[in-house]
Amino acid sequence: MSSSADSSTQVPPAPLPVSAAMERAYRAYWRFNVALIGVLMTIGFVVSFGLPLFAQHFEHVRVAGFPLPFYFCAQGAILVYVALIVVYIVLMRFADARLLRVARSEQDCAA
Repeated sequence: MSSSADSSTQVPPAPLPVSAAMERAYRAYWRFNVALIGVLMTIGFVVSFGLPLFAQHFEHVRVAGFPLPFYFCAQGAILVYVALIVVYIVLMRFADARLLRVARSEQDCAA
């Protein structure tokens, strides 16, 4: 018999059991992650589609000879997107650290 046939019939090992505290920490982590993504995507949507709808109201305001809506739609949107990425990175680092603290406390209790 070939080894490829043997490996296809093998069952993967069962996942390790997770404590109730760790399960709650995972759920809170993913709930926070999904909520954060939803909020940041909503802000991105408003910047992409909401500001251009109101740009006509600011047509008379000029900055360096260009109308203000030009800055809203060209440079401002890019800066907002970069800021959204930075906010996501910073907040997810805090969430990762919180999850890591729970995991380490679980390991300490198990040892």
